[in-house]
Amino acid sequence: MKIRVGFGYDVHRLVEGRDLWLGGIKLEHTMGLLGHSDADVLIHALCDALLGAANMRDIGYHFPDTSAAYKDIDSKILLADAMKLIRAEGYEFGNADITVAAERPKLNPHIEAMKACLADVMQVDAADISIKATTTEKLGFTGRQEGIAAYATVLIEKN
Repeated sequence: MKIRVGFGYDVHRLVEGRDLWLGGIKLEHTMGLLGHSDADVLIHALCDALLGAANMRDIGYHFPDTSAAYKDIDSKILLADAMKLIRAEGYEFGNADITVAAERPKLNPHIEAMKACLADVMQVDAADISIKATTTEKLGFTGRQEGIAAYATVLIEKN
């Protein structure tokens, strides 16, 4: 068995007039994340971690923001496709540990729904997905509520 680890990071700016999607679910908030797709930073970081672990470059390589095909796309589709890509190379998901840095909205009430959503999209057990929320104590762009950042670490394995 071959075990590999990957790390992903993503950040998007918060703006008015956009829906806020995190972990595949829509959250009620006064602002949303700006991006070519739905800008779900949690899913984007997770995709980068999965692709990186399989040595398959990154989300921008496979799903470029210069392509009209990905304009306003639901990031759950990107995640499902990333899983297809790593599975085509013989890898299977082991687990993920994800941290989202945001001052608002409070994410803890939504974590179980996010885990269930991601597990459904990835066709894995929700118990193998850890999502944590933190603030930056009002420091930096996340502290000023200008954006949200996400970090993901994954383990994949090949038999």
